[in-house]
Amino acid sequence: MSITTVALLKKVSFRVFQKNLPVTDIHIPPELRLIGTGTDAIVVQDPRDTSVVYKLFHPDRLWKKENEWKSYLQLGESPYFAKCYGNEDHYLILSYESGLTLLECLEQGVEIPEQVLKDVDEARAYARSVGLNPRDIHLKNVFLQEGRAKLIDISEYVIPGNDNRWDHLVEGYRHFYPLIRGMKIPKWMIEYVKKSYLDQNSKKNSFSVSEFGKRLFRLFSA
Repeated sequence: MSITTVALLKKVSFRVFQKNLPVTDIHIPPELRLIGTGTDAIVVQDPRDTSVVYKLFHPDRLWKKENEWKSYLQLGESPYFAKCYGNEDHYLILSYESGLTLLECLEQGVEIPEQVLKDVDEARAYARSVGLNPRDIHLKNVFLQEGRAKLIDISEYVIPGNDNRWDHLVEGYRHFYPLIRGMKIPKWMIEYVKKSYLDQNSKKNSFSVSEFGKRLFRLFSA
């Protein structure tokens, strides 16, 4: 990494929120390329070296960076996960991962093969075998690469508890994905489903993927 890149990264700024909302007010130097955004960090790339990306964390969320760094150290080498090459002041240096996220697959009507589910299950099993707790796995942090899965964003793997997000996605895939396979799903619809899911799954009563999906299909087909 060049001195110029380090200087450019110091000029990046963005705003985060207390609730789990996307970052806003992103400012990056024109020499850098914005690759992705989240709720605690953004990912940028220096076009002079496209093999890596830089995941920059907001100053208020540096504990998330340390969690992710610890997770990568514990994870070691695995073909199912991105690689982490370094931990700096406010960013991690990660391997650049090509392909579409599963979220982008839904938006663009790209088929998500069954193999992706198998790969994520194997990735989770490996993570558990090295003492991690694979959680917070969702459509935005699984890439489709030549029919296989690659996972990113492992900052919550050192946190206990199961959020059930991936298990619910798999169940939804089995029950409902055949009905929308190959269809382009509007972003507003995906966001509505996501918000409804988070609202209902946070309640104390038991959550049913089947009932949740049926209600949504009735709503959107009305």
